[in-house]
Amino acid sequence: MAIFPNFFVNLLPQEQLFNHIFRSWTGRIFVIMLVTTPVKISFLERLAEGTPLVTDGSIAAELTARGFADFPPCIYNSKQSVLIEDIHRAFVDAGAELLQSNTEHANRLTLERYGFADKVYELNRTGVWIARYTALHKAYVAGVVGPIGKFLTPLGALNREDVRAAFVEQITALVDGGADVLMLKSFIDVEELEIAIDAAKFVAPDMPIIAQKTFPEDGAVLATSYPSDIAQNLVKKGVAVIGTNGTVGPQRMMDILKNFHAEGTPLCSQPDVGIPTLVDGKAIYNAEPRYVAQSIKRLVEAGAQIVGCEGGGTVEHTRAIAEAVQGAVVGSRKPEVKVTHHKEPEVANGATTSFFDNLGKKLLTTVELDVPRGLDLSSILEGAEYLKKNGLDAVNISDGARARLRMSSIAISQIVQTQVGIECLTHLACRDRNMIGLQSELLGAHAMGVKNILAVTGDPTQIGDFPYATSVYDVDSIGLIRALGQMNDGRDLMGNPIGGKTQFCIACACNPAAYDLDREIRRLEEKAAQGAHVAFSQPVFDEETLNRFMERAKHIKIHILLGVIPLRSARHADFLHHEVPGMYIPDWVRARIHEANASGGLEAATREGISLTVDFLRKAKSMIQGIYLMPPFKKYSMAVEILQQV
Repeated sequence: MAIFPNFFVNLLPQEQLFNHIFRSWTGRIFVIMLVTTPVKISFLERLAEGTPLVTDGSIAAELTARGFADFPPCIYNSKQSVLIEDIHRAFVDAGAELLQSNTEHANRLTLERYGFADKVYELNRTGVWIARYTALHKAYVAGVVGPIGKFLTPLGALNREDVRAAFVEQITALVDGGADVLMLKSFIDVEELEIAIDAAKFVAPDMPIIAQKTFPEDGAVLATSYPSDIAQNLVKKGVAVIGTNGTVGPQRMMDILKNFHAEGTPLCSQPDVGIPTLVDGKAIYNAEPRYVAQSIKRLVEAGAQIVGCEGGGTVEHTRAIAEAVQGAVVGSRKPEVKVTHHKEPEVANGATTSFFDNLGKKLLTTVELDVPRGLDLSSILEGAEYLKKNGLDAVNISDGARARLRMSSIAISQIVQTQVGIECLTHLACRDRNMIGLQSELLGAHAMGVKNILAVTGDPTQIGDFPYATSVYDVDSIGLIRALGQMNDGRDLMGNPIGGKTQFCIACACNPAAYDLDREIRRLEEKAAQGAHVAFSQPVFDEETLNRFMERAKHIKIHILLGVIPLRSARHADFLHHEVPGMYIPDWVRARIHEANASGGLEAATREGISLTVDFLRKAKSMIQGIYLMPPFKKYSMAVEILQQV
């Protein structure tokens, strides 16, 4: 027996063990091995018994408690395998019947951030091996797969095929390690969870899957049919168990469980032990084992068959849970389900804007106002009043252009619309707000009637007033457009209902003079696909540039407002061409301005700039749906004069 230790026996799947022994050992030894390593029933057979099945807790919490927090938890599968074995064994001794491999974040795309991308197979297979060796036929082993930790396109840069490939690679190693079941957990994005399910089905079509969606703590959402809709969709994907884990404590998990169910499909529920307090960057949980255990017993009685604890879940929590659920009957006290099925409420100011209603029906005109520093908005209000009297359809309000400190574009827009009565095209930059902040701003803007939103990525802080400030960029302009499109469909970026549909007119930017026009067209296609209604172009100065762009973009279903800047002087033209990123002024245009400036001074150059703009717009207006004027130095009268001649 010493030649063939139990360690090796336990690592091999049972059918592999049988074949190996049959070929290599005598019948006598084969009988001995069969007796000393009994085959437990399959995971699905155990599930069919219908009694509670307790998982282990948080390996991360146990590692931290023992002073090991220098690396992501999965790295310790290689660096401290004996330590991980000890933790698994402690959970088994505490009563855990389902061990989770220490591999939640062991995919290639996540490991790349820590320099361990070449360790995917090793960390995952070893993670399962350690758990199998520790289980010693007392417990089952779940090969755990978690989310990548970054957003899919268009919110982020992750390509779906790359994500699927990462999951396939990880799951292959988990299956090779001999996992009894695959557990896909902590997924907030349903689409990413579905990609992981498809990858699991591809690698191991017959292996049971536990699929877990993580929900936010939001009673308004959880009271609707949204959770049950997701549950039904997961069941349709062919998983063995559905569930939810993390982010909330056991009491809040009960609220989720009420509506997250599908008849005939076992449920898994793994709440955090509570909400942590951050002390010096470390999560401190105060929930006592007895409290957690009694709460989880109620989850079993509410219908959860597989139960355990996540964030903060220690060996002591697991021991208390295992003792508490002994003899508990799954679903013996199912809560009354009160799912709200009603039409989405009408938004109080749900009408679309005049600007949106007139897209494609008339040649729209808008002028960008020069947003001042500080609190004095008199110049903005005077400019808006002047432009309204002269028949402009809207005014543009920039958002911290060139990373300079300015008043909130949403606040200015609300003031202008209220006091002047002209609609605003409100620029919103992704630079200064994270994903939560951007969506919060959008909800607030819509409530105040600011509904024409121009999504921009935003200039980096390094070029502005506060170069050491943080540039956030959770999403770029395409991600923000998606947020607007989702809200118009009644959902946030994660697909959660927002209680109604917004009526945003979604605008974006485009650059007909872009150095890489192929990339510019691809991005405009994506912006339109995500819901953009209209594109405001960067300034264009000649018909050739516009024609080339319009020909390339003719297949894209989006309205184009042509951006133009009337040139004021030779110096102005040279500055824009040489020092402003993305700006291109043809040689012949700059030559005309220089000649006028040299012969007649500033006034002659300004007149020439107006003449060039008028001639260009007369030729261009049949190709576009509107004109977006950016007059220099608050010279709004230049914009009006140009439009009167066009």
